[in-house]
Amino acid sequence: MGRPRVPEGPAPERAVQKLRVRYAKRGRLRFSSTRDFQRALERALRRADVPMAFSAGFHPHPKISYANAAPTGTASESEYFEISVTRRVDLDAVRTALDAALPEGIDILQVVEAAPGALADRLQASDWVLAFRDVELDRLAEVAATFLAQERVEVTRTFKTGPRTFDVRSAVLFLGAAMSDTVTDAAPQVVPSGAGRCAILRLVVRHTTPAVRPDDILTALRAVADLESLTPPLVTRLAQGPLKDATVRVADPLAADEKADGS
Repeated sequence: MGRPRVPEGPAPERAVQKLRVRYAKRGRLRFSSTRDFQRALERALRRADVPMAFSAGFHPHPKISYANAAPTGTASESEYFEISVTRRVDLDAVRTALDAALPEGIDILQVVEAAPGALADRLQASDWVLAFRDVELDRLAEVAATFLAQERVEVTRTFKTGPRTFDVRSAVLFLGAAMSDTVTDAAPQVVPSGAGRCAILRLVVRHTTPAVRPDDILTALRAVADLESLTPPLVTRLAQGPLKDATVRVADPLAADEKADGS
């Protein structure tokens, strides 16, 4: 047998710091796919001169990991990725430079140094808002009550392996109707352009396998409560992170990292 091939050139520089980044996906960029975002991010990292760490081997690639991206077509105020760098960096400078290098609609909100442990383990639930242009608040409240009264609600979705039927009711920890001004002070992007004050559904969904997505919930609401809307709701993820069971609240997954970083 021949000797194993060894990549030519020096070994890649060692990673000395890992960063966790929260970003928002807004406006038209909600229609970008995960792969679209990955390509845009790699270009932005080069433009921002971030000292990226690379893998070894014949085809080195930047050490970036992505966590639980929102489905294509949904907006989000709470998306995350991690990057490893070869020299220690100023966190706020990285946030500013990377935000400037990304297209409008992808906004870098927070950069912290990663504490030990897997980020994915902290992303236990998501807090979603569905904003409707043409459904009244009383009707949404009725729909939510009908859904919550069910013990089990099954939907069918097509996966790469074929159609699969699964229960969505057990993943929904909270579902309630309200007016949009209950959330727009913190996240004005949740209201469709030109819609003004409108009715919303707010839901907290536990992360499961398979993941229960907002469109699964909409399918279930049509099935059990005859929810009808002439225009699709604008769907926005407000938060994802650890689940505070006592209050059915989704906490900040980077809070522990900030404490560890001394901020």
